[in-house]
Amino acid sequence: MTQSKSSNIVWHEGTVGRKHRELLNQHRGFTIWFTGLSGSGKSTLSVALEERLYQMGCRTYRLDGDNVRTGLNRDLAFSPEDRIENIRRIGEVAKLFRDAGVINLTAFISPYRQDRDMARNLSERGDDDFIEVFVDAPLEVCEQRDPKGLYKKARAGSIPNFTGISAPYEAPADPEIHVRTGDTSIADGVTQIVRYLCTKGYIENELASAVDAD
Repeated sequence: MTQSKSSNIVWHEGTVGRKHRELLNQHRGFTIWFTGLSGSGKSTLSVALEERLYQMGCRTYRLDGDNVRTGLNRDLAFSPEDRIENIRRIGEVAKLFRDAGVINLTAFISPYRQDRDMARNLSERGDDDFIEVFVDAPLEVCEQRDPKGLYKKARAGSIPNFTGISAPYEAPADPEIHVRTGDTSIADGVTQIVRYLCTKGYIENELASAVDAD
């Protein structure tokens, strides 16, 4: 983990803590971390899931790769070093959202297991603060979709360090949720995730009946 360059730093605690915020929100704060190749459906799935959770009365915020790179991480490129720093910053932001008692959804390729583990290990309550969702579509399917035309550019050599083509992707070894978007609809993927959240107690179990009624 990158160490702070500043010295004499002490975390300042307030009188309102995470438990108070979660009580107000009526649910826990936790991170749903979507990882997968470009074109696998991470952003689409996270948008649809956030909409479902909002309809269920949950307080959410979604962090998307391209969106974050327009502001917080606009100084970063796509070298291995910059990718590591990109995920480190997002992991810290996700931790702050957890402390706020908000369900945060992060949609990033996040190609390296070590970096995803780093983001997970920032949790203060252990692994159950962090739910890794492997959005799994075969490379050929992602290339056929190619919603941003990036694979075509990468194959032509105009985009260096492109994950899956000229840079590696390390698939999760044991994700909490595995959504195979190559042969599963987005709606079914959302239902799969929400049922997991209800079954594991992240959100109230009685909400599962609303999911099953769809």
